[in-house]
Amino acid sequence: MHDIIDQLEDKRAAARLGGGSKRIDAQHGKGKLTARERLELLFDEGTFEEWDMFVEHRCADFGMQDNKIPGDGVVTGYGMINGRLVFVFSQDFTVFGGALSEAHAEKICKIMDQAMKVGAPVIGLNDSGGARIQEGVASLGGYADVFQRNVMASGVIPQISLIMGPCAGGAVYSPAMTDFIFMVKDSSYMFVTGPEVVKTVTHEEITAEELGGATTHNTKSGVADLAFENDVEAILMTRRFFNYLPLNNREKPPVRRSGDRADRLDLSLDTLVPDNPNKPYDIKELIYKVVDDGDFFELQREHARNIVIGFGRLDGQPVGIVANNPLVLAGCLDIKSSIKAARFVRFCDAFNIPVVTFVDVPGFMPGTAQEYGGIIKHGAKLLYAYAECTVPKVTVITRKAYGGAYDVMSSKHLRGDVNFAWPNAEIAVMGAKGAVEIIFREDKGDPAKLAAREAEYKARFANPFVAGSRGFIDDVIQPHETRKRICRSLAMLKDKRLENPWRKHGNIPL
Repeated sequence: MHDIIDQLEDKRAAARLGGGSKRIDAQHGKGKLTARERLELLFDEGTFEEWDMFVEHRCADFGMQDNKIPGDGVVTGYGMINGRLVFVFSQDFTVFGGALSEAHAEKICKIMDQAMKVGAPVIGLNDSGGARIQEGVASLGGYADVFQRNVMASGVIPQISLIMGPCAGGAVYSPAMTDFIFMVKDSSYMFVTGPEVVKTVTHEEITAEELGGATTHNTKSGVADLAFENDVEAILMTRRFFNYLPLNNREKPPVRRSGDRADRLDLSLDTLVPDNPNKPYDIKELIYKVVDDGDFFELQREHARNIVIGFGRLDGQPVGIVANNPLVLAGCLDIKSSIKAARFVRFCDAFNIPVVTFVDVPGFMPGTAQEYGGIIKHGAKLLYAYAECTVPKVTVITRKAYGGAYDVMSSKHLRGDVNFAWPNAEIAVMGAKGAVEIIFREDKGDPAKLAAREAEYKARFANPFVAGSRGFIDDVIQPHETRKRICRSLAMLKDKRLENPWRKHGNIPL
């Protein structure tokens, strides 16, 4: 028996050592943690249960039969984050560069299958050179098996991807189908084809960082949701982020009470919106002053900054927040902001997280670039997301809500549950100047007459009371009582029941 125990311990030691001390040192030399060090940070101490530590690849080509390492380049299992269950796979770059083999993929699939059975999230720590070339189509089949599980798990359990090293070729599609992607600056990248292939095909000279680094995907493409300075920050922020999410689509998100009173007033909000309707202000100031303890977890903060998305709590309850930001592009909706917000609203709807929307939108962004880029269909994504959404929806119009953009931003017509407006809100087809120039074309040569018409239009339409008279706005509220009124609305809506008609699935305008 002692011999068997010794043999077991030797096997465990070999698996823990991964690719060996030299490769571990190389990983540290790049400023990166190893797969197991990352798991130690991610999980509550002593809670990680590892599976398939002794799995080895089955490849006999190119001398691989003599090069087997227990675990085969990925550490899998489950544990607790802040006392809540989660399944994880962590790719080990020290073993064959983290390349995915058939056995490697089977390990990932096993924990994903189990997570679906018990209703717990999956977090993937990606650090892989891609498919293991020596295995050919078997490794490609392994990727496809993972992809299929990503799709089946979508909307059932939360899926989070941390890109902590290279992620290229087929490897990028699994993270792309997960709910959130976090990257690490200067050490992680994602692209379908690398710089060498790009140079060969298109003759562009570009570095891996420029092509698919954390900054690129958090500013230009919007593929990633956040970028962190190093592995430690990425993992600690993931632990914080996890606190907002339910374990699965049958649960409600975790309530965490604070000392911040639900009926707290903030008089400074009464002067947040400038008197000049064309002057910008930062909508984030409103968000930070309304949420519990000023704690707002913003996502995609450097991408499509004309709209703000993220999680906060109101009276302890997690909520998804969507807000036009007049500080950027006057808060107009464009292609990127529509896609950004639509995906976020759909996530919240899938996982029972109420959506709070702050509206200050002068319309959709005009121009050939937007029209040729498909703003009609992309803008419709956000419309579709809000219309389909059945979770509690509370909307506050802070200033402008013009045209189709008024409809899109969680209006009463899209089944908004509670719709408030501040006293200075302007709800109309368009701004007074543009409207008057269309309605009274014949007066264009008379500036005085036009000015009088504009003043008349403003008095008639540039207020929330016309919408209020039709029941499109439930109440006109003082800015300083915004938190109190939203919290009361959410409390009233906590047992809301609303189901869409049965269907296999809708056909969102992709």
